[in-house]
Amino acid sequence: MARDFSSVGVVGLGTMGAGIVEVFARNGVDVVAMEVDEAGVERGQGFLTRSTGRALERGKITQEAYDTLHGHVRYTTSFDDLAACQLVVEAVPEHLDLKKEILGKLDAVVAADAILATNTSSLPVTEIAVATSNPKRVVGMHFFNPAPVLPFVEVITTVVTEDEVFADVKALAERLGKKPVVVGDKAGFIANALLFGYLNHAVSMFESRYATREDIDAAMKFGCGYPMGPLALMDLIGLDTAYEILDTMYKQGRDRLHAPSPIIKQMVSAGLKGRKSGRGFYTYAGPSSPEVVADALTPKPVGESGVALREVRTVGVVGSGTMATGIVEVFAKAGFDVTYVTRSQAKVDGVRAGVEKSLEKAVQRGKLDATDRDAAVGRLTGSTSLDALANVDLVVEAVVEDLAVKQALFENLDEICMPGAILATTTSSLPVVDIASVTGRPADVIGMHFFNPAAVMKLVEVVHTITTAPDVIATVQDLCGRIDKQPVTCGDRSGFIVNALLFPYLNDAVKMLSANYATADDIDTAMKTGCGLPMGPFELLDVVGLDVALAIQRELYLEFREPGFAPAPLLEHLVTAGYLGRKTGRGFRTYS
Repeated sequence: MARDFSSVGVVGLGTMGAGIVEVFARNGVDVVAMEVDEAGVERGQGFLTRSTGRALERGKITQEAYDTLHGHVRYTTSFDDLAACQLVVEAVPEHLDLKKEILGKLDAVVAADAILATNTSSLPVTEIAVATSNPKRVVGMHFFNPAPVLPFVEVITTVVTEDEVFADVKALAERLGKKPVVVGDKAGFIANALLFGYLNHAVSMFESRYATREDIDAAMKFGCGYPMGPLALMDLIGLDTAYEILDTMYKQGRDRLHAPSPIIKQMVSAGLKGRKSGRGFYTYAGPSSPEVVADALTPKPVGESGVALREVRTVGVVGSGTMATGIVEVFAKAGFDVTYVTRSQAKVDGVRAGVEKSLEKAVQRGKLDATDRDAAVGRLTGSTSLDALANVDLVVEAVVEDLAVKQALFENLDEICMPGAILATTTSSLPVVDIASVTGRPADVIGMHFFNPAAVMKLVEVVHTITTAPDVIATVQDLCGRIDKQPVTCGDRSGFIVNALLFPYLNDAVKMLSANYATADDIDTAMKTGCGLPMGPFELLDVVGLDVALAIQRELYLEFREPGFAPAPLLEHLVTAGYLGRKTGRGFRTYS
């Protein structure tokens, strides 16, 4: 039977430590909260008071609950006051020697049957444990920030941790309303091992000036539904903390993808540590302020670029699939006359029917007026001949993802379309420049990568080649705003922004699973509840299709020649076996 913890200690009252104190106190556990000096105690009290005060103001807790919570907390600067605690959690800065010193002192103070827990997010728990006389009672208890809000807790066991210890800690986490997952003592555990590779890759993308910080962050928010962009998240975590985590992970695993991007160390050395210092990848109104203010890197609005825009009043769309139909709807709803071209009259009728059905659903849900629906349908002209596109200002192709097919189409468009017309491809993986090169007007060719379903997803990746004219880029950026989309601009390389950041992370999750470090369920739980992602990696892979994921990962590997991008063998085996995800009824999970 699990132990009933009635008194716990927390050492370190920074944002994380104060949050852990709040979690325990909210659940009726008496807490001895310790800091090194009175100034630290006062700062920790301030964190707890502000957090619980916001909850009180928002009606999430009553005045009685507020008073009771604070009544459970006693503050101290002495280790001796922790002597009666049944469990002590250290939440001091992420430095191995400091954590070992803290646990060594606790070991000499608490009772022989008390449990000692470290909140480390990346350091080896085993090495921390051996600083005590009884490493069997040491366990990792990794909360996620903000601890009172995020429900995930990683319980990290070592080769010497007694079974009863981690069982008791897991049961306590469940009592606290958390979703604990028990994992082994490996650098980064589950969440950070997957999260920080992705964050580090985003930093490298910014460092190479492939895309702006704003576009990298917007791409992952609008393209993947992430609660924060990677660079904003780095600022929230703290660049110094992120560097320590990445450096530790790299030293343990020697995975080059975890080697901290040089700019992180440079920024830390310059004191640019993120929100807490008032400046990191972004500039903030002040230290610890969440308000982003403009700085020298803030991009100018599209209309202020100084480039004359091309006129776009009429649009052509080539294709009849789900993506093409969605793009037709987007432009028609935005007030553009749309000519769409398919291979047969049946497909012409099918696209119109698809658009009409989608618009009718929007009317029934109160998202669109019936008059606007009729107007949008009235702007549609279907054809089976590419010659119908002779006078449009912009053509968007959304045909099969085959380079030869797209090149043949663009050769025809080059001959048919009027001078000055913009030719856009929706490719998600092929080089845009290879498509542009078959035309006599490569300066007019650009990528407009919509996300599926196009009528719903806000993001469009605007992909320019080395030959794309500046006014074409500016025109398409402005056009995205006119159709109520969020444009992000990047160069012409494999994966663009979203896929280049998303799929290596998914591939790393598959590698973690194949190493038997954690189950698919635990990994999905970690990323959803610990990092706030809308779907876990295996849920997402099954939805996307394992064959699609494998193809994209292979393209990334061929483009960058990065060993860490090599497709996970397990992913290749599942695709070979025909287990492609939901569409076949079986992928990483089996579907009815």
